[in-house]
Amino acid sequence: MEKVKSAFEKAMEKVAEIGEFTPEEREEMKNREMIKSLLADFYKGDLTKDGLWQQLRGSRSFLLQEAQVGLADSLRLGGTPEALQQRKEGILAIEALKEKQNLSVIEQMLTSIERLQRQYREGRERAVEELRAAMEENPQLRLKPVKTPNGKTVIQAALSVDEAVQVRMAEFLKGHEEKYDEAFSKAVGKLKRELK
Repeated sequence: MEKVKSAFEKAMEKVAEIGEFTPEEREEMKNREMIKSLLADFYKGDLTKDGLWQQLRGSRSFLLQEAQVGLADSLRLGGTPEALQQRKEGILAIEALKEKQNLSVIEQMLTSIERLQRQYREGRERAVEELRAAMEENPQLRLKPVKTPNGKTVIQAALSVDEAVQVRMAEFLKGHEEKYDEAFSKAVGKLKRELK
C-alpha cells in the first residue's frame, strides 16, 4: 500500500523541484520583511514618522513604494482619526525621500480620504441621535415584528429605546456603510496608484 503524503511533504517536493532562491530573490525577501517590521513598529507607535524616514532614507524606490502602499492598505473607513493621521504623516514622510516627489497631489488625496472618514463617522453619530429622539417622541416606532413559534408575525413593543435604536441602526448602517465603503475603497485605490 502506498504511503499518503502530508501537505508539508508535498510542498517540500515542489520547492525542491523549483530549486533554490537566487541571491536577488533572497535580498528582495529580506527587504520586504524589513519593511513589514518597520511598519509594524510604526503602527505600534514604537517608531515615529521621523524614525520611519530615518530608517528608509537611502532605500531603493521600490521599497519606498512598498512601504507607502503598506501604509495605504492599512487605512480603514471605521478607523480612528489618530490612526489615519499617523498613516498620512508616514506616507508623506516616505514621499519626501523619493527622487520624483508628488507631495501636493498625495496630500490632497489623503485629505480627501480623511474627509470621507469624517463624513462617515458624523453620519453614523447623527443617525443615532435622530433615531433616539424619534424613538423617545413616538413610542409606536419602538414596535417590532416578531415571528411566533407557529409561524405568524405579530407586532411587539421593543423593550427599550436603546433596543429599538439598535434595530433601526442596523438597517441604516447597511446602506450607509456600503455607500461610504465603496467611495473609501476607490479613494485608497487611487492613492495607491499615485504612490507607484
